Amino acid sequence: MVNLKAKPYYLADEDIKWVEETIANMTDEEKVGQLFFQLTAGMDEGYLKNLVEKYHLGGCRYNNMPAAAVKMQNATLQKYSKVPLFIACNTETGGNGACSDGTYIGSGIKIGATGKVEYARALGKYSNEEAVAIGCNMAFAPVCDIHYNWENTEVVSRAFGNDHERVAEMSRAYLEGAHEAGVACAAKHFPGNGQDFRDAHIANNLNSFGEERWMQTYGHVYKTLIDSDLDAVMGGHIMMREYMREVCPDIKDEELLPATLCPEIMTGLLRDKLGFNGMVVTDASHMVAMTDRMTRREMLPASINAGCDMFLFFNDPDEDFETMLDAYKTGKISEERMTEALTRILGLKARMGLNKKAREELSGNSDLQAAIGKDEYKAAEAAISRDAITLVKYKDEGVLPISPDKYKRIMIVYVKGAAGPMDALVKMAMGAQGAKKNPAEDLRDRLIEKGFDAFLYESPLDKIKQRIAAGEKPNLNLYFAGKNAISDFVAGQDLVITLCDVANGRPAFGLSKGGGEIPWYVFELPVVAISVNAPTMLADIPQVRTYINAYDSKPSTMSALVDKLIAGKSAFVGVDPIDSFCGLWDAKI
Repeated sequence: MVNLKAKPYYLADEDIKWVEETIANMTDEEKVGQLFFQLTAGMDEGYLKNLVEKYHLGGCRYNNMPAAAVKMQNATLQKYSKVPLFIACNTETGGNGACSDGTYIGSGIKIGATGKVEYARALGKYSNEEAVAIGCNMAFAPVCDIHYNWENTEVVSRAFGNDHERVAEMSRAYLEGAHEAGVACAAKHFPGNGQDFRDAHIANNLNSFGEERWMQTYGHVYKTLIDSDLDAVMGGHIMMREYMREVCPDIKDEELLPATLCPEIMTGLLRDKLGFNGMVVTDASHMVAMTDRMTRREMLPASINAGCDMFLFFNDPDEDFETMLDAYKTGKISEERMTEALTRILGLKARMGLNKKAREELSGNSDLQAAIGKDEYKAAEAAISRDAITLVKYKDEGVLPISPDKYKRIMIVYVKGAAGPMDALVKMAMGAQGAKKNPAEDLRDRLIEKGFDAFLYESPLDKIKQRIAAGEKPNLNLYFAGKNAISDFVAGQDLVITLCDVANGRPAFGLSKGGGEIPWYVFELPVVAISVNAPTMLADIPQVRTYINAYDSKPSTMSALVDKLIAGKSAFVGVDPIDSFCGLWDAKI
């Protein structure tokens, strides 16, 4: 059973008594409710009251809103909850993961590029100070995955890098910062993402390491955190074929399960081999890597029996609650396993002091204006931007620095990723809020301020769309067959900046013939390729001679980027935290 005097709890006898007496006095419904984290879907007090009173929730997660709204919601949730709630946030990159007006500090990959552990600690501390101010008490962070596969889009910008030592050091620093802020951490995604090119939200996800190599890499990361009093682990929906073949030699492929449903991983590996005594919560239960192995009615109790203590998100609240309740009443979830899970859940709440705080104390800081967006937070973000931007490839010595005398006319080619199903909705929502500059427009304006004649490239496809919208019927053959003279193209600008803004996946180019999106002209004109998002663009434009990873397009980043372009090669101090050449020899030449 659970040792509440050991790490990460360190409970005194009176707190252990509270845990035991609370469990003993719970109804079956109250016990089952503690197993669930739910995603709230509204601000109405009646809705929130019903949510916690009907389902007796153990924890809540919410959709991002301004700080004042989150604080109000969290106060309402705690007000009506019989047992204090975990209220979690995704402070992976800053307080912006707790509330929409929170401070962005830096992504994992960006901080990894600085090589400075103190920035990871600042991320943990500053982001979670803002979270505490609005009534949050748990971070679904740090992301301690290791980015081995350049085609993995799920954690490409979230992991600290591809070196397990760096990931361990920075994950521990984040944990220490979060603890200083007063927040518990659920490190993710156990047993480790970053190898499969697929996304667990929409397909299976695999970790291919056997036990020995896993213990040297991912195991080292988690053991480092466990030794540093890690509070909780978020189980990922990740299968371990090689590991399972070692521990269960007769297992068949069709019997393999994701970690969140697999006792050999969540209990045998995490509990028994790594010695983790803290709480475990599943990753979101709607992800296909979890739902495609069995029926949902089987899946819910299977996750608890595998060793997960809490289940992340209802599908249908009534249906899921009744499924778990029935599993407990019929013995599919044993009394012993239920008590163990509840002991970890309530033990962590006691370690956080939630059982001793008045409800008003759980709702955050009364002065949000002073708590959100402090100058020291913004200064940290600016410093990370200056230290992170990485000159990955520089084959054309002399391209940098740039100056108006050297390259007066600069054409900026804006490259996006393929449109996803949510893009149209996001565009409509952003339109309702007022148009904002895209990164290419921002870069253009900053260069103009420095004396350059910078302009945006307009693709042939965009011109076709404009003519069609105007009622014309353009001859498409002219666009596909007609080409301009190279000398005319070269005469139009002195330098080209290919600006890639691709969050996940691959860049989407326009015409493959005659268009300027693809930098086919790297030996005709100086070309500087810059990624302001995913750092893996060299896989698709390996021919570029100068390539920079900026990691994001925040104002502080764009300001630092322009300064470094003007200052030259020596201004770039970031170190590639992954293999940005994507393992491709031709990207290096």
